Amino acid sequence: MSIYDYKVQKRGGELLDLAELKGKVLLVVNTATGCGFTPQYEGLEKLYEAHHEQGLEILDFPCNQFANQAPENDEEIHEFCTFKYKTQFDQLKKVDVNGENEEPLFAFLKSASPEEEVTGFKNKAIMKSVEKISKSTQKAGDIRWNFTKFLVDRDGNVVKRYAPTTKPEAIEADLEALL
Repeated sequence: MSIYDYKVQKRGGELLDLAELKGKVLLVVNTATGCGFTPQYEGLEKLYEAHHEQGLEILDFPCNQFANQAPENDEEIHEFCTFKYKTQFDQLKKVDVNGENEEPLFAFLKSASPEEEVTGFKNKAIMKSVEKISKSTQKAGDIRWNFTKFLVDRDGNVVKRYAPTTKPEAIEADLEALL
């Protein structure tokens, strides 16, 4: 299987065939509007603005599995992101990223990449705190919180998985190497 074998639902319900994105560098992120990491939308938008014309696409999947931090419907989430963070990349349909109802794309992404490494004392402390309240993280490899990021190269290979504490600007060099 490859990332190009998947179809995901857009915000309005129509399907996006990921094969249409062949040749693009993808950053796939599970997000939430009420999370302590939500300000990362600003950094994601900056990456998008700087690199979209070079082939970057951001696939933003809202997820409400972590402490009920994205309770809004898809349209409300889109309005929030475009108003507060001026996002130009679109949000896809809200999904589960872990468990029996997980979006198949996320099952693939998790199986294709090792768990992210959390570096720095502060980041490790933050992740320990959020893991204690995460109810959906049940097994090794599961996504531990909102704003986990997967970087996919132009050939559809999952190159790296980043922890929620990794700010978008910290991955820019990895991104630029693929572009």
